[in-house]
Amino acid sequence: MRIPDWTPERKPQPQDLVQAILERRGGTLLNLDRALLWSEPLARGWNTYLKAVRTGLGASRQLRELGICTVALATGAHYEYHHHAPDYLAAGGTQAALDALQAYVRTGTKGEPPGLAGDEALVARYALQMTRDVKVDDALFAAMQERFETTEVVEITAAIATYNMVARFLLALGVTPED
Repeated sequence: MRIPDWTPERKPQPQDLVQAILERRGGTLLNLDRALLWSEPLARGWNTYLKAVRTGLGASRQLRELGICTVALATGAHYEYHHHAPDYLAAGGTQAALDALQAYVRTGTKGEPPGLAGDEALVARYALQMTRDVKVDDALFAAMQERFETTEVVEITAAIATYNMVARFLLALGVTPED
């Protein structure tokens, strides 16, 4: 990491904040948390917001995780991919789909992603266009609206947008996966 790991000795933080992060993480701080904890308001807001994006949305977890993996691959955020590829698999995704996604992102193709079908192909295209071009073309957005209810479109979009922010934070600070 390009900054020192946060420790309570280096920058004391309120115990309720550290405890809330530990609870969300299952008892262990991640390297990302050790960067965020340098700023109390940032760590507090991040913990609340990311908890909502990760566990509070109704849109398919599998599709949200696929979108997050797409962002990670497109931005080179290895930390993000390291944490979210297993979550995608746990949500019902397949290793074959992850392999196809890697090939799709690597080639930079704008059309249908070979090896992905249906909703996964659509979300991968959407996430890649959101990440690389920022602006989503009308035809692709219309396809999202045809396939998903408005709430799902909003939630899938929010997950992809959120993890674009996360990727940029991770990359700028050089946050690496845990040992």
